[in-house]
Amino acid sequence: MAQLWGGRFTKQTDQMVYDFNASIRFDKRLLQQDIEGSIAHVVMLEKQGILTCEEKDAIVKGLTEIREEVEAGRLDISTQYEDVHSFVEATLIDRIGDAGKKMHTGRSRNDQVALDMKLYVRGEVLAIQEELKELLTTLLHLMEDNLETYMPGFTHLQKAQPTTLAHHMGAYFEMFKRDAQRLQDIYRRMNYCPLGAGAFAGTTYPLDRTYTASLLGFEGPTLNSMDSVSDRDYVIEFLSALSTIMMHLSRFSEEIIIWNSNEYRFVEVDDAFSTGSSIMPQKKNPDIAELVRGKTGRVYGALVSILTTMKGLPLAYNKDMQEDKEVTFDAIDTVKDCLRLFDGMLSTMKFNHEIMEKSAMKGFTNATDAADYLVGKGVPFRDAHGIIGQLVLHCLDKGCAIDELSIEELQKISPVFEADVYDAISLKTCVEKRLTTGGPGRQAMLDTIEMQKAYLNTL
Repeated sequence: MAQLWGGRFTKQTDQMVYDFNASIRFDKRLLQQDIEGSIAHVVMLEKQGILTCEEKDAIVKGLTEIREEVEAGRLDISTQYEDVHSFVEATLIDRIGDAGKKMHTGRSRNDQVALDMKLYVRGEVLAIQEELKELLTTLLHLMEDNLETYMPGFTHLQKAQPTTLAHHMGAYFEMFKRDAQRLQDIYRRMNYCPLGAGAFAGTTYPLDRTYTASLLGFEGPTLNSMDSVSDRDYVIEFLSALSTIMMHLSRFSEEIIIWNSNEYRFVEVDDAFSTGSSIMPQKKNPDIAELVRGKTGRVYGALVSILTTMKGLPLAYNKDMQEDKEVTFDAIDTVKDCLRLFDGMLSTMKFNHEIMEKSAMKGFTNATDAADYLVGKGVPFRDAHGIIGQLVLHCLDKGCAIDELSIEELQKISPVFEADVYDAISLKTCVEKRLTTGGPGRQAMLDTIEMQKAYLNTL
């Protein structure tokens, strides 16, 4: 049992207790951050005259070699150590002797753990932001390429009004754009350095916490040492943002699954992102979309887990907080995989434009525009609404669309109808005249696309 404490104990820790308490199995992922933080700490200690230049150089050289050897596979992180921190420190002491024992001066494992986790999460915020940028870029291309790809828009999963595939993809662009903005907000809020907070009450050593923070790329040091070691708000915010990303991916996946069905046939998922059946040779299943939808619950579970862990903890640090790591690591891996696979699936997917347009022509998606046509002829909207309702009933009985009726049939229901009604309720007109900001009309969409391009350039 290799651990950083034990001087006041008279017997060895029970092996089951040691195994239960140890975190080396999962916190070894923090090796890079632990070494980065330790190097910054000793550089600051030397600047403050707490370490000599020779001691600092020996420690930095030793830590750098440990990192390089682990990355190259020449050094294994042994599970005989309690955690990654004890592995690094014990290995360093074995290599450079007494100078290594001074590395931990003015530092506690509490602020060390807080720093490592914050450095790790900060890096993953940026990494996931890059994945989102790739997906947003794919969506933008789809918007540009489908300004006149007509399709039905839905409410209550029923055909409502005609729109375009560009407009539909634009809705998801907005969702993932907000996700990226949330990550930016989290990064700014979390970017303060806890190192130097000690166990919870600071230290008597003359540390320069502002200097350490600058070395590690933080805005500055945290301002309360108790909060520094007990804060996991940034983990909760991050997992909340990841949960929202997964919710958006799941909604999108649900639509793809529906659109891919034999009844809709709006899309065809590429073979590389589909699977087959072990018994039904004709099947081609959208399993990636289904798995993304399913894994959403896994990420939600991570958020609920850390919220539950933190809800009853008194100040300052408690061992319960060790539970923040495994669920966060798993959620990060899950979201990264889902974003990459979803983007690959979306970028290779074929959209069946003709089928989508034919679907939009059925289901009375132009009924609202027919009512607006009557309003334009002086009919009060509420009366126009009733007239079109009667018209829809007539079409249902006859099994046809509104624009398939003759002008004589239309005028039997309302004499206000004239020959120009057919142009007024065509798919193209229904879409193109919706030019308010955010609408599906071509010029409105082009304006939106330019704004989204400008936004992407800021990421």
